Order: sequence, then structure tokens, then C-alpha cells
Amino acid sequence: MGVRNRRPRLARSLLAAALPALVLAWLAVSASGVYRYVNNYWLYRGFPPPHTAAGIPAGRQTIRAFRSAALGQRRQYLVYTPPGYRAQAAAGRRFPVLYLLHAPPGRPEGFFLAGNLQPTLDLLVAQRHIAPFLVVEPFGKSAKYGSDTGWADAGAGRYESFVLEVVRQVDRHYATLARRQDRAIAGISEGGYGATNIALRNLRVFATFESWSGYFSQTPTLSFTGASRAELRTNSPIAYVSSLAGRIRRYPVRAFVYQGRDDAEMQAREMRRFAVLLRRAGGSVGSAVYGGGHDWRLWRQQTPHMLRFAAESFTTLGRPW
Repeated sequence: MGVRNRRPRLARSLLAAALPALVLAWLAVSASGVYRYVNNYWLYRGFPPPHTAAGIPAGRQTIRAFRSAALGQRRQYLVYTPPGYRAQAAAGRRFPVLYLLHAPPGRPEGFFLAGNLQPTLDLLVAQRHIAPFLVVEPFGKSAKYGSDTGWADAGAGRYESFVLEVVRQVDRHYATLARRQDRAIAGISEGGYGATNIALRNLRVFATFESWSGYFSQTPTLSFTGASRAELRTNSPIAYVSSLAGRIRRYPVRAFVYQGRDDAEMQAREMRRFAVLLRRAGGSVGSAVYGGGHDWRLWRQQTPHMLRFAAESFTTLGRPW
């Protein structure tokens, strides 16, 4: 009888002793789950992690680093090489390159994490919808101005010069077609502005650019705080594109610019005005307003079209002049 009475008390004592550890374990599991959820959302913006479909040959992603003279520090860039790149390069094949500029905030490699870029490229190449090309994404984050650099040589640092350094690095280390007609540059939001500005300011380097929800004029804010009127104008594509007619005749340029319908109407108006001015200056330009907002749902949805546009540009502009 005494032994039977002691057993429930013993069980309660053991449970009481174990309860704090069980609570801590549950909290740890819960915290771990919350962390994974938040981290995965930060990485993939609510989409599943990207995977190339079974049976589709996969390309390769490599992160390289070099000492940037423009920024005075070691910086990185990500390179996507298509399936079979090494063997084809060894056999003498050379490839065009698409450069992608990210926007703050977020991960610099967002095109690959949230944008599903590699599976899309792998599939398009496998289905022979596009010829293979390299994709390069400079990591342009900054400790200043909330990492909003404008991809310009301005207050946050010499980020336009950094992009041009990356181009030289890629041509040095990869089997590229090192010609302007085989280089395209694109970006989202601030990166779309940067791609437009860098391409037009460096027509001997890039023949094609794309702006995904970008803008076309600069203001005296963030990296351009305290900038003069002249500096703002020379970094506002809508302000100077008309003056490029002579250079565009010598260096033909092809572009595609788009906005989401849920963005501010003034941004769509500015985009349309810029497209008109670039066309008058002799550029070949397409423009569109798509359903969607200023987010990865829109950019991810339009990624296949933008990759095809770049591939078509390499084919069209790559012909002998």
C-alpha cells in the first residue's frame, strides 16, 4: 500500500523536475521554427527555395572576390555559368554576359534566391528557347545610406566604377565575348535605375539594358545628398538621353523598361517619357506596364521574358555591323 502510494508521488516529482527542460526544449524548437520561417522568407520572399527540375541539366553558381580599387576593399560577385560551360569553353566557345544589379534592402543574390533565376535559365537553355550565356551579379551593398548606392559614383562610393571593374574581371577569368554587343545590364528598382544610367554613360561597354521597376531621374537624397545640379543631371537618364543621339548612332542600343501597375502613376509616366526620348535619340526600346506591384511576385513573373529579351539582343546586336 505504501509502495503504491509512493509511485504517483514519484511520477509527479519526475514530471515536475522534467517540466522546465521540456518547456525549454519546446521553446527552442518553436524559436528554431520561427527563425527558419523568417530566414526563408527573407531569402526567398515567400516562394519555395529554387531547384532546377529533375532531368534538366543544371548550370553552376560561383562567388568570386577581388580587390576593388574603386571601393578600396575586397568585393564579391556571383557568376552563373550554363550547363556544359567548362567543356565548351575548353573547346573554344565564348559566351555573352548579362549583368544584374540588385536593389536595397535584401540579399544581393536575390535574383537567384527569390527570382528563381537559375531554374528558369536552365529550363530555357534545355528547351532551346535561348542560347546559353553567363549571368553576373555584383554584390553592391554599402554601409551608408541604407545600402542605397544608386550604383553611381556618388556619396556611398564609386559603384559605377565598381561595376566596370567587375566587367573587366569577368572578361579576364571567363570565356566571354568581350564586345559591347555581347553585354547586357539589367536591374530591379534602384538596380533598374543603375542599369539604365551605367549603360547610357558607358555605351562602348554595354549595348543592351533593362529596367525592372526602375526610375530615370536622380534627386539630392541618399547617396546624392549635396550633389550639384550638374551631377544630378549627368546621373538622370531622362535629362541627358536626348543629347546621346550622335553616340547612339555610332553605338546602337536596345532596351526594355517596365513598371508594375500598382507602382505610383508618376513612375509609369516617367518611364513612358524616357522611352519616347530614347526612341527619338535612335535607341530601340520596348516598354510595358504589367499587373503587379513593386515586389518579387512581379519581377519573378517577368524574369523569363527579360532573359529572352537579353538573349535576342545578343543574337540581333551580335551580327556584324
